[in-house]
Amino acid sequence: MTTPLQRVDAYIDQHFDRFLGILGELCAIPSVAAQGKGVEPCAARVADLLTSVGLDAQLMATAGNPVVYAEAKGTRDTTLLCYNHYDVQPAEPFDLWHSDPFTMTRKDNLLIARGVADDKGELVSRIAAIAAVKHVLGELPVGIKFLIEGEEEIASPNLAPFIHANLDRLKADACVWEFGTHNADGVPISYLGLRGICYLELSVETAKIDTHSGIAGSILPNAAWRLVWALNTLKNQDERIQLPNFYESVIAPTARDMELLAALPDSDEEMQELFGNTMFLKNASGVELRRREIFEPTCTICGITSGYQGAGQKTVLPARASAKVDFRLVPDQKPEDVVKQLRAHFDAHGFHDIHITVVGAGRPARTAPDHPLVQTLVDAAVDVYGREPLIWPMSGGSGPNYLFSHDIGVPIITLGVGYSGSRVHAPNENIRINDFRNGMRHMAALLMRLGSA
Repeated sequence: MTTPLQRVDAYIDQHFDRFLGILGELCAIPSVAAQGKGVEPCAARVADLLTSVGLDAQLMATAGNPVVYAEAKGTRDTTLLCYNHYDVQPAEPFDLWHSDPFTMTRKDNLLIARGVADDKGELVSRIAAIAAVKHVLGELPVGIKFLIEGEEEIASPNLAPFIHANLDRLKADACVWEFGTHNADGVPISYLGLRGICYLELSVETAKIDTHSGIAGSILPNAAWRLVWALNTLKNQDERIQLPNFYESVIAPTARDMELLAALPDSDEEMQELFGNTMFLKNASGVELRRREIFEPTCTICGITSGYQGAGQKTVLPARASAKVDFRLVPDQKPEDVVKQLRAHFDAHGFHDIHITVVGAGRPARTAPDHPLVQTLVDAAVDVYGREPLIWPMSGGSGPNYLFSHDIGVPIITLGVGYSGSRVHAPNENIRINDFRNGMRHMAALLMRLGSA
């Protein structure tokens, strides 16, 4: 006699081509929030898909792109909240794609398209899991809610007001975050938190116009040099960030955190091959490399702009210079504190003229490794993969999860369809077909485990 999960697997296999078609249809909508393209058609289609599996779905207005909200009751009072987004990164540069980024292409065991991993594949896998579970059980074992925003790729500027206006509507017992991944061998990887971020633009103006470098180079200040000197004060060559009191609120990883990191397989060589480097900062390796990857705050110069950068020569002294800088934050750092520390630091070093603009910000947040929800996630993974997932106490990336864990007050886990080579945000973004199938199965197993917990 077959088990409910085996019948779920059979349903997924029987309808897999249909789910592939749905994913291809969604990826064909170029919902690029940064460029204002395809947003409303994609939101409407997502709402239709949720309605098709029995959820009450609606588009809810924000000051920017609409949120797709959906809900359905289950046989138990337990409610699972799913956070996803329907917007994608710009596809440029197009010439680095091997196929049209908005036409999902199947090549061997890969599905290639912009958004196929981040985040449309994740979303479709969850819709498929709901369809399969409802078909097998006749109803949902737990209540389910979806919050699917259209601005995640532009730092979610309108998500906080939406959440604060809908706290009662969004109440839940658990939350599945937007992404999940697998290692090279197909073993699922789950993350229990995200670092925070403070993304800034630093700018300086030393004259009204660019000037002749021969005439002015000896008598006028150079905006590019002014900015470079300011940037040079932010971090020393030992990778220590120099802002006053920057590390004061950092919470060190616990013994349990380090135990989880020690249980992860050594991926040093895999990362070196992926990034094409021979050593990591401070020669870190093994567990120390993994600790630094998620529990060490950062200060990164993401880009610098000044003067002439075209072909050939143009001898000018730049009047303006700017840099994009991000700080990745760990518990319990706050982006607003970093802005104050940075201002105090520049002023103390004589850089009163460096202007600071906050582009995006969010606090770090995480779920305790021993929370019961984590064990339910592990048990569901064993049901599907025959082994426990790899658990990271944090992710090095950032997102608006603090709004969920703190403001809504819900524990968060991750599971999904990506893998280490998904090339998220890069040309030729892709997922592996079997990971897509297993992501559906894992989500379905989680729903049934939550229903019997």
